[in-house]
Amino acid sequence: MDHDPVLPEPMAVALGDYERHLVAERNLSAHSVRAYVGDVAGMLEHAHRLGIQQPAEVDLRTLRSWLALQQSKGRSRATLARRASAVRVFTAWLARTGRATGDAGALLLSPKLARALPSVLRADEAAQLIEVATNAAGEGPVGLRDVAVLELLYATGVRVGELVGLDVDDVDGDRRVVRVLGKGRKERSVPFGVPAARSLEQWLRNGRPELASATSPPALFLGVRGGRLDQRVVREMVHRRLSQVPGAPDMGPHGLRHTAATHLVEGGADLRTVQELLGHASLSTTQLYTHVSTDRLRRAYSQAHPRA
Repeated sequence: MDHDPVLPEPMAVALGDYERHLVAERNLSAHSVRAYVGDVAGMLEHAHRLGIQQPAEVDLRTLRSWLALQQSKGRSRATLARRASAVRVFTAWLARTGRATGDAGALLLSPKLARALPSVLRADEAAQLIEVATNAAGEGPVGLRDVAVLELLYATGVRVGELVGLDVDDVDGDRRVVRVLGKGRKERSVPFGVPAARSLEQWLRNGRPELASATSPPALFLGVRGGRLDQRVVREMVHRRLSQVPGAPDMGPHGLRHTAATHLVEGGADLRTVQELLGHASLSTTQLYTHVSTDRLRRAYSQAHPRA
């Protein structure tokens, strides 16, 4: 990745080393690497304009002035929080690798975000979504594929990128478990139920062979030309099928992930189990679903109790 040539050599070298660390040691995706490196490069350019030549010379005051400049340019709280997080990871890496004597970003605070509760489907809406797709399965192999995709998204809560990355051998139909490669290339096993197993069997027996060609990859889900199914096709399909469910909120595959997690929590699953199923690195991320469930419970109480 090319970086701004105005950076002094020590900064440019450190940034290049950091990028290689993100790729080789942290196994981040190309998109994540670009985001991290871009944020850090912006901070280093700001530091250089202040007269700083070495990464080790970046201090908390420099970082705060950089964030203040971002705020003055109208950057959103979410963007500021992301950029603050990116430079904290970078300064921790500088300290850990001996490139700086201390961690300048350790005390850098992020703006607090008002965390919006995600929209989720009710159980009956999720059932209607599957029914809508099943009724259209007569469209041929694509119809069978769409049913299997929706069933698996809702049954497992996997990310859309994880779903399209699945190969046929990742599915254990006898045990009803799918092997998923998640963020940071961490592998986990996620169970699925009988309806999803049934739709997957239909797709593998009657749908996939119709789309597969001699050059097709071993992907579980194929596109109409026989290649690995594209995430954009899945997103468009989910939006289109949901538009046929009366009253259902509009959402993409990630909304089905939220829905699956919410229904698990509402059904009594403990947070540690849900964390493992979703592949969350932190339990605090999973705890969002307790808030979703509490919010739904509060709305139901307000509507039903005479003294609410």
